[in-house]
Amino acid sequence: MIKVAILGYGTVGSGVFEIINENKELITANAGEEIQVKYVLDLRDFPGDPCENVLVHDYNVILEDSEVEVVIEVMGGLKPAYDFVKSALLAGKSVCTSNKELVAKYGAELIRIAHERNRNFLFEASVGGGIPIIRPINMHITADRICEITGILNGTTNYILTKMDKEGADFESTLKKAQELGYAERNPEADIEGYDAVRKIAILASLAKGKTVNFEEIYTEGISKITAQDFKYAKAMGRSIKLLGKCKNEDDAVVASVSPRLLSPQHPLYNVNDVVNGILVRGNMVGDLVFIGSGAGKLPTASAVVSDVVDCVRHLNVSTTVMWEEEKLALEDFSKSRKRFFVRTSCDKSDIEKVYGMVEYVDAGIKGEIGFITEKMSEESFEGKASKLGNILSRIRIED
Repeated sequence: MIKVAILGYGTVGSGVFEIINENKELITANAGEEIQVKYVLDLRDFPGDPCENVLVHDYNVILEDSEVEVVIEVMGGLKPAYDFVKSALLAGKSVCTSNKELVAKYGAELIRIAHERNRNFLFEASVGGGIPIIRPINMHITADRICEITGILNGTTNYILTKMDKEGADFESTLKKAQELGYAERNPEADIEGYDAVRKIAILASLAKGKTVNFEEIYTEGISKITAQDFKYAKAMGRSIKLLGKCKNEDDAVVASVSPRLLSPQHPLYNVNDVVNGILVRGNMVGDLVFIGSGAGKLPTASAVVSDVVDCVRHLNVSTTVMWEEEKLALEDFSKSRKRFFVRTSCDKSDIEKVYGMVEYVDAGIKGEIGFITEKMSEESFEGKASKLGNILSRIRIED
């Protein structure tokens, strides 16, 4: 019997506890050993809850118990999660986590510590909730050079954009509805400004490239400036607007970003709607692989965590391969990245063509403004032209 401890008894932690107990026979068969939750750590008390008999408030009880082989960190945040996880690994315990902030900032270091002790640091649930994506990159797409990863990585923003698209609603009212349904936090900044998605694309990019991609160096733009008018133009173009996290090879460099993009119906992520996540992995040999599913939620995320626990038990004293070095990967300056842009402006066509040359006009029936699509150009070049033209109402990048 393998003893495990759960750090944090919130939404995901309670889900992990539930799955381990509800699916005990199946998990035992898959792990080759019975898995038992010996401790649940939380500052709160839960009178009458099934966890009550194993609840502790002092982390050192878990750290100093040699029977605990696997620590499951589902607290979130960096403090005290980082200290708890690092000390557990140093003590020779494997760790599974759903904590994207922790993985994005300290992933390479924690993987190294685990390897040095023939233990594992696994984090399938840190990206895409219940979607299996970390393990496929680590173990299954190993004969390919990964040229691109593009993902709808945040269910809250995807829900908002879907509602704006399908119902013609404005951003503020749709955000309020998302909050009422529990899809968005009272303070939704991390979601709507792209801070959640940027940590996730940094994790995926680090795994794909084998070196550390610093999320703080990735260009990040959220959806708070997207309007109902933008969606009228999108419909006129036959496109949808999605918030995409991207890591892509461009020439001899790697470009990473989070920003709203206009997708055509031919794009694999075009029909990924509502709170669903979708991730496109493009290999130089295998071509396009698309992963779609529940990107959040109690049981989908907890299921991914428990899958990692099973993997840890299967490889109790063997460190599985995770290619992610602490050496930093130098990203190309985003200003050099090239693409087409959709632009809304109050200028007339003669001024537009004088600055941008050949453009494709888009008519959405909105008076007092003109919409157009530029030729492919660098971010730097676009910004220079936009400054020269003036009166730019909005611009959205085209995903080709």
